Amino acid sequence: MRTFKFLLLFLILGFIATIAASTWFAVRPLAMQNDPTSVTVPQGASLRTAAQAIAAAGIDLPPWQLEALGRVMGRASKIKAGSYEIGFGITAIDLLEKLTKGDVSQAEIVLVEGKTFRQFRAALNEHPDLSHDTLKHSDAQILKLLGAKESHPEGLFFPDTYLFAKGSSDIDVLRRAYKTMQSRLTDAWDRRESTLPLKTPYEMLILASIVEKETGLVSDRPQIAAVFVNRLRQGMPLQTDPTVIYGMGEQFDGNLRKVDLQTDTPWNTYTRNGLPPTPIAVPSAAALLAVARPPPSDMIYFVARGDGSSQFSRTLAEHNQAVATYQKR
Repeated sequence: MRTFKFLLLFLILGFIATIAASTWFAVRPLAMQNDPTSVTVPQGASLRTAAQAIAAAGIDLPPWQLEALGRVMGRASKIKAGSYEIGFGITAIDLLEKLTKGDVSQAEIVLVEGKTFRQFRAALNEHPDLSHDTLKHSDAQILKLLGAKESHPEGLFFPDTYLFAKGSSDIDVLRRAYKTMQSRLTDAWDRRESTLPLKTPYEMLILASIVEKETGLVSDRPQIAAVFVNRLRQGMPLQTDPTVIYGMGEQFDGNLRKVDLQTDTPWNTYTRNGLPPTPIAVPSAAALLAVARPPPSDMIYFVARGDGSSQFSRTLAEHNQAVATYQKR
């Protein structure tokens, strides 16, 4: 009987010691080689794979301990993929919580209004925190992946700051930017002036991109939009330099010449009436709204003053005088 009691006591003490050891390992701050330490958990990874990646990154936590803790706490199947930044002082329990909540470290990329799709793709391709899944894709292949109905990518991606988990696919960023532009464009189209000489939301997108590129001063956007809308109403050519430059592509060397204005391309609004076939850049929400609801105006011309603002004119004579004042002095 005494032996049995002794054995029972020994088992109880052993159990308590095991619980204490387990508790200590779970709540003690983990040693690590770098602070913070970055760890990437791939898509579809198991808790064991994640635990091995954590140990390989230089965090003093044997994989079997994290795996055992996850199973005891019922978290083994709840690990989320992504990039994690693990800082000094974190415990095994904290780490497990981080992995199951998907508390990933974030990066960002900025698409600036007025930029082209080629420039946006270059920024995506150079971003160190993105998975470059579209690197070898053509523009047409990207549009197909997005399920886009358009055949040309220019202007389709809304300018904004996009946050993403490190290691995310570039196609995910493109999809968000595309969907955001579709939403913003639909909203602008629904709010448009009823007499606007535009047939489709895509035509609004084209004109907004021109307004974006012609704007040196944000407050001039509505008036510039009104000028172009007036020209469309009167059947006048838009005669805007940014469209010519876009049509020249990589041949443009920074200096627009008279011969360039006379050389016909689908985007040359000096040689062709109406809108060009596609946007020439990504327009901002302000440019979309300026085109949707331009202010009442009888202005037909404008010229840059040289300080970022524009001088607007009603007649060609007024415009020629403004050109002489601001451009030829």
